[in-house]
Amino acid sequence: MIDTILQAFSLFATWDNAIVLGLGVIIGTAMGAIPGMTTPMAVALTLPFTFSMQPVTGILLLLGVYKGGIYGGSITAILINTPGTPAASCTALDGYPMARRGEARRALDMALYASCTADFISNLSLILFAGVLASFALKFGSPEVFTLIMFSLTVIAGVSGDQLLKGLCSACLGLLLAVVGLDLIYGTNRFVFGEVNLMGGLTFIPVLIGLFALPGIIDSFGRLELSRDKSPLAGVGATLADYMANLKTIVRGSFFGVILGAIPGIGAAPAAFLSYAEAKRTSKNPNNFGKGELEGVAAAESGNNGVAGSTLIPLLALGIPGDITTAIILGAFMIHDLRPGPMLFQENLDLIYALFMGILLSSAYLFIVGKFSIRIISKIADIPHRLLFPIVLVLCVYGAYAYNNSMFDVAIMFIMGGIGFAMLKLSIPAAPFLIAFILGPMLEDNFRQSLLLSKGSFSVFFSSPICIFFWLLTIVALVVIIRRAIQGKPSLKE
Repeated sequence: MIDTILQAFSLFATWDNAIVLGLGVIIGTAMGAIPGMTTPMAVALTLPFTFSMQPVTGILLLLGVYKGGIYGGSITAILINTPGTPAASCTALDGYPMARRGEARRALDMALYASCTADFISNLSLILFAGVLASFALKFGSPEVFTLIMFSLTVIAGVSGDQLLKGLCSACLGLLLAVVGLDLIYGTNRFVFGEVNLMGGLTFIPVLIGLFALPGIIDSFGRLELSRDKSPLAGVGATLADYMANLKTIVRGSFFGVILGAIPGIGAAPAAFLSYAEAKRTSKNPNNFGKGELEGVAAAESGNNGVAGSTLIPLLALGIPGDITTAIILGAFMIHDLRPGPMLFQENLDLIYALFMGILLSSAYLFIVGKFSIRIISKIADIPHRLLFPIVLVLCVYGAYAYNNSMFDVAIMFIMGGIGFAMLKLSIPAAPFLIAFILGPMLEDNFRQSLLLSKGSFSVFFSSPICIFFWLLTIVALVVIIRRAIQGKPSLKE
């Protein structure tokens, strides 16, 4: 064990890793502070720059962008009531009223302190529980992996959108596009339509960039930018007494984020609102929530940053991404010929420990970047979209072309951009599509391997307690999702 830790330290302790991780936090915080530039978009645009990096360095860059992006959304949420990320919309409920009455700096400081504390707690949960879960996952065969993926897709399809049908349709479309290309078992072509470039399947990077980056750019065309009533960085910062008074709320919100983040498909926004609701319920001043209550800012930011580490638990231990952003990070592992899951802990344990070291350091970087660059980063929201989005479009084209040096991939990116824009307008969630697209080949492989082992008998999927356990979880998830969909549907009399 000591030898492994020393090897991991030698992998991590380089100037490249230290600089790249800090740069990632800065990029993520800056892009997270731009309304419309979501954290998945920031990670997706950064991904092509990791192709030539060492695996640890490239993945740490993406993790830095991820963590910075989750926090960065709170800056514009507090200053101009325009959340940079969906998860930060809860922070705006009390952060913006505080800024309006001249306490912007205090709200920003509390958001930073809550974010760093929650991020550190979430990182510790990742280090403590990922290895345990990976050890348990070594007992998984093909049938167990198949049922696990079925459960994950069910949950993700159900919680990623307001309507169950749209979530399921999005996941099915992702599964359909995942089978494009050459069937590795029988050697037949599927959905290639005579196009040689499709025989290898759709490349992950162009699909990813087209699905998440282009729809926002397309949607911005023809839309006037509204002038914003800016609130300056006013007032004094949060004190140690403020932090200690809200520490209980921050720790509780962190654990909400850790628990919800470890469940694939939940994400940061539900964790933020759940933490906020619980803080309001237990507060001595519940009527102040929504009017500029410092505890509300602490609860929201601890909830959404609490997921930052725990979403990596199912990714590293099982190879199942916890949300959209970790699905993109899974792509970075695959690009470097690494497959997250229990075998990664056996074959590349030094790499895992090196990532853990970087993840702990990212919490310190987050504090430093937030403390000393809020005034600068907050100005990024003032950049007109007519100047910002052309730059983003150039990065999109570069990212799609760089992986295979192929203009065909650029064309795929634009086609997926059109599909993503249509999904945006129809309110069809993109998360089920992306995660189903990534997990689709794994789902198919384990399904067919299981049938080969059982000589075509479907009883193999009910042959172990683990399979039965995941089928029961899938049924429970479907019942809850369908019940919620029925209850949320307006009656005819309304």
